[in-house]
Amino acid sequence: MMNRKMKRLRTVHFVGMGGSGMSGIAEVMIGLGYKIQGSDIRMSEQLERLKALGAKVFLSHLPENIKKADALVVSSAISSNNCEVVEAKKKMLPVVARAEMLAELMRFYYSIAVSGTHGKTTTTSLISTLLAEGGLDPTYIIGGCLKSSNSHAKLGLGEYLVAEADESDASFTHLKPMISILTNIDFDHMSTYEHDKNKLYSGFLSFLHNLPFYGLAIVCLDDPGVKEVMPKISRSVITYGTTDKADIYAKDIHFSESKTSFEVYRKNKNKKISVELNLPGIHNIQNALAAIAVATELDIDDKSIIEAFKNFSGINRRFQVTKNITVKDGKITLIDDYGHHPTEILATINAIKSGWGSKRITLLFQPHRYTRTRELFSEFVEVLSQVDQLIITEIYAAGEEPIDNISGQSIMEDIKNKSSKKPIFVRSLQESVDVINRTVKNGEILLLMGAGDIGSFVNDLPDLLDS
Repeated sequence: MMNRKMKRLRTVHFVGMGGSGMSGIAEVMIGLGYKIQGSDIRMSEQLERLKALGAKVFLSHLPENIKKADALVVSSAISSNNCEVVEAKKKMLPVVARAEMLAELMRFYYSIAVSGTHGKTTTTSLISTLLAEGGLDPTYIIGGCLKSSNSHAKLGLGEYLVAEADESDASFTHLKPMISILTNIDFDHMSTYEHDKNKLYSGFLSFLHNLPFYGLAIVCLDDPGVKEVMPKISRSVITYGTTDKADIYAKDIHFSESKTSFEVYRKNKNKKISVELNLPGIHNIQNALAAIAVATELDIDDKSIIEAFKNFSGINRRFQVTKNITVKDGKITLIDDYGHHPTEILATINAIKSGWGSKRITLLFQPHRYTRTRELFSEFVEVLSQVDQLIITEIYAAGEEPIDNISGQSIMEDIKNKSSKKPIFVRSLQESVDVINRTVKNGEILLLMGAGDIGSFVNDLPDLLDS
């Protein structure tokens, strides 16, 4: 039902509506009764879904697109010179950032916001799944597609809203939740913070201090960045991690391919929980512990926690496993993951090694953004040397201009110079098909990682390999 505080908004136009964060907000607002329309440069699954739900979709940016709009919501990827934004300002229409609209929606709910450089999407999905299993029917807005609903978002009937808090443009400081989760703090999007780690830390502290004085911060005690800011947090804090110094911690951890089992201990409860999770890796145990901390705070019973994890079907492109993919030499296991930061790549490689033992790993990696590659060049070289075979593509620009001496080929050359590894550079994803067929053998693992168009390429890859 449309909230009376925003009843003057009848038609809301989203500029860049196909983005994962934008499409989720648009879907929830359709459910609330608003007329939603939006523009983007190409059709996508998210836009097709919104269109089926009643949204009007424009596949171009034109001033006349907004003639019926009462307000514009703008993606952080959209320039202030965009013709629709310029036209809206001429017409004196409100133009708000995506995070500002999310903040307004959150004010109508008991809201839970998940922040951190890594793990936001998985943690948000796990929390949403736990609340649903506990009978709380939450509204959620997620940066990835939750497989159980085949959607980035859902309008629930309960009083809770769960959403990701995006630090990439510091817009998470708009949000004022009741519970904030901080998964970790790592160096990424540093241009937003003027390449100053103290400003990065201050940004996360500002987000946490948007909690009311009676709110709750749930933070990961395993993470060095989190430990840096903890002494400055002036809100109630619950910690989680794999150390028994945390308020909620995991022990007796066992991995088997993509499944993980562990015992959960909570210092405010005498009873431990035995958990089975359909996700591998220490980082996903940490994500699950954050969700358990929220569930415990909201008095969700242990049986619901156990069932939610057991039935969790995952998120698209977050350690998505497909077995029995045909290559020239036999059958392989394909793992697809959105990770594109050195920390995420290493966590994924370690998760595979934990679950699959010594099986040979080939990584097809598409670097994302020239600026990220330049700022983390040595970290990429170190991490990408951890696999048995690396196939690396040219950098996916994501709208950026090339930077001299920063390329997929320069990473390959640096790895060759500093190790005995022999990485393979391919100019296109299509070119990788032949390399994979020639070099990946029966029973081995092929890992695809990156945030660019490798995400759509993976859908075609099994047929390309088989042909």
